[in-house]
Amino acid sequence: MQDDRAGGADRPAAPTLSVAVLTHNEAHRIRACLESAAPIAHELVVVDSGSTDGTVAAAEAAGARVFSYPDWQGFAVQRNRLLAHCSGDYVFFLDADEQMTPALRGELQAIVRSGERAVWKIRWRMVAFGRPLTWYRAQSQVERLFRRDMLREFTGVVHEEAQLRGEPVPRHLVRAPLLHHSRESVRASLDKLTQYAMLGAAKRAALGRRGGVLRGLASGTSMFVRLYVLRLGFLCGGAGFLYCLFVALESFFRYAALYYDRDELSGRVGR
Repeated sequence: MQDDRAGGADRPAAPTLSVAVLTHNEAHRIRACLESAAPIAHELVVVDSGSTDGTVAAAEAAGARVFSYPDWQGFAVQRNRLLAHCSGDYVFFLDADEQMTPALRGELQAIVRSGERAVWKIRWRMVAFGRPLTWYRAQSQVERLFRRDMLREFTGVVHEEAQLRGEPVPRHLVRAPLLHHSRESVRASLDKLTQYAMLGAAKRAALGRRGGVLRGLASGTSMFVRLYVLRLGFLCGGAGFLYCLFVALESFFRYAALYYDRDELSGRVGR
């Protein structure tokens, strides 16, 4: 991790960056994730949700400070706990299935040194089933870099949202993409499908939305066409097809669960 302390007594200290990661059974990839961020991080902070596979030891070996909270209460609660342990002037939230490229590190380093008060979004370069989806156009832009003193808390059971002090706040897009190893295997994708479909259903139930098979079919079909055709997933071979299909299935089962499992939905679906 870099040491950006001031070189003289009369010079103000350079702004610092905390890189913050949530984990649960990520031993096979957490070290690569953390090592990709270490060159620009003042500190690496991990909040673990009760891993049983050596994640904590691997994260500590990579230089992270690790805090364990096995009482899973949703992504927002866990991310707020993560934020509480960060001390940097800026916080970048990195997922365990993501890795920074040298270009991204350089851009983030320049942003932090600027001291600007704003929020920065990232875009992904997708990797699925061990294959880069070179032609896939990942258009999602997710807020990941914040001034810590502007970030109040996160809310929401899934795809949690940052609540900021002093809105409106300028938003910028980081140009260099973040590598996202979204789906490493069919088995892991099935687990993720269940988790995100149920969490998404719970979120919509809280908003009074209606579900059903027909709504699910409409949502899933629309999602598949958008990803496979309009975002060029069809150019990415079998891995591209599987990636688009799993995302579409999440959309379908979200509305099916919203109708058939409505009375049992909860935002505390385990990781």
